[in-house]
Amino acid sequence: METKAEEKIKILYVDDEENNLQAFKATFRRDYKIFLAISAKEGREILEKEEIDIIITDQRMPEETGVEFLESIIPIHPSPIRVLLTGYTDIQAVIDAINKGQVYHYLTKPWEEDYLRTVIKNAFEIYTLRRENERLTQALIKANDQLEFLLRQNLLS
Repeated sequence: METKAEEKIKILYVDDEENNLQAFKATFRRDYKIFLAISAKEGREILEKEEIDIIITDQRMPEETGVEFLESIIPIHPSPIRVLLTGYTDIQAVIDAINKGQVYHYLTKPWEEDYLRTVIKNAFEIYTLRRENERLTQALIKANDQLEFLLRQNLLS
């Protein structure tokens, strides 16, 4: 059985421009498992079926902004690391991305391949560390419960 470390990083890229989706996939398909969505709605559908590690989304889309999409998925899908990509330098979008969408990184279009690879690598490190932290916390809670049980048993005998 393959471990998570041996699997490809799973990235969901949401953008309303088909050319951007295809360029992203063509650039990164060898290194990562890429899921593409042309809308926030389609992105949600993919999130329901797949365990995604990193979400990259365009900010300006017709039905819903990238920040609105990211904010809406947090309650159901809190684990993926979120990256916002935009062709515009809108300071309010940056503020909203950080405050509402819990965005790890904000990038401007056109993206530069090597820099985006570094962002993905760093985002995945954070994702992995968070998952390991969750695992260790659960193990600690279980060990604590077992110790409390043993202590009660010793006090009763």
